[in-house]
Amino acid sequence: MNGIKKLTAILAFATTLTMQTRAFAVEWDFASANAPGNYQTKLDEKFAAEVAAATSNEVKITVHAGGQLGFKGPEMLGVIRDGLVPTGTFMFSQQVGISPVLGAGALPYLVSGFNEMKVFWTIARPVFNAEFAKFNQKLLVTIPWPGQNVFAKTELSSPDTFKSMKIRTTDRNGSDYFRTLGASPAQIPWGEVVPALSTGVINSVSTSTSSAVDGQFWDFQKVCNVVNWQSNLDVISVNLDVWNKLSPKNQKAIEAVAARLEPEFWKAAQAEDARNFETLKGRGMEIYSPPAGVRSAMAEKAKPSWTAYEQSVPAAKPLLDQYLKAVGK
Repeated sequence: MNGIKKLTAILAFATTLTMQTRAFAVEWDFASANAPGNYQTKLDEKFAAEVAAATSNEVKITVHAGGQLGFKGPEMLGVIRDGLVPTGTFMFSQQVGISPVLGAGALPYLVSGFNEMKVFWTIARPVFNAEFAKFNQKLLVTIPWPGQNVFAKTELSSPDTFKSMKIRTTDRNGSDYFRTLGASPAQIPWGEVVPALSTGVINSVSTSTSSAVDGQFWDFQKVCNVVNWQSNLDVISVNLDVWNKLSPKNQKAIEAVAARLEPEFWKAAQAEDARNFETLKGRGMEIYSPPAGVRSAMAEKAKPSWTAYEQSVPAAKPLLDQYLKAVGK
């Protein structure tokens, strides 16, 4: 009997311990303004699944895409800082209102294409890590967006074409830039872009091929003008107060997941861009490469913004100098 009682006690203790462990499982709501079907959201969900697996379900992340939690992209750095949600994703450049240094990589024609983006991020990461710490956050992983092109009803056949454009931009850098080109820019959250197109509030959009497919732009626009004028990164971050409550074991597990997945996510973004061009063509959109004169005009208007940015954000100058030297610009 003593042996049976002892075994029963051990089993009861093990059951209680298991229940307590489950009771103390951490559950994080993850906020995103990206569309539910967007590849960024799919990669966010993969990250969440991998975190759950790596922590034996001790950390569970639920992704709420499409702004379901009521937060817009430009608000997210402050939202996570203040603990309104424990974790989420957002675009670096949309946070320039409270953190100007995060807009460095999105300056017009500074970073063009995935290869230059990799160079920039290698140099920028330590700077951005420190900046996120100031905002009570830990930067976990980045996911690139394909380059920004101009979706419109007409071809960008000359620089004068910009004068007829009421164009949606993603951030202040973009708005300032298109204003110098003669366009009328409007910084509009993604969830409001399609209604703005359908009502004529805007007649053109600066965005990636991914967002163009998500928004079924072929219903409103005829031309994808391939100018690749801006590069953007989304970031997944977590509130530091929340992070510091995790066990060291789970912190290391999540860091390992982030380090392993980031290169995979970058490759996925490149593949996504190629697929999306094919989708747009298949839906009847013209893929148009503007003439050299347009590109020259756009590049000429871009460089003064680099100088102005360095003057207004001195902390970013060493970063930009190192990057420009690395890519030979």
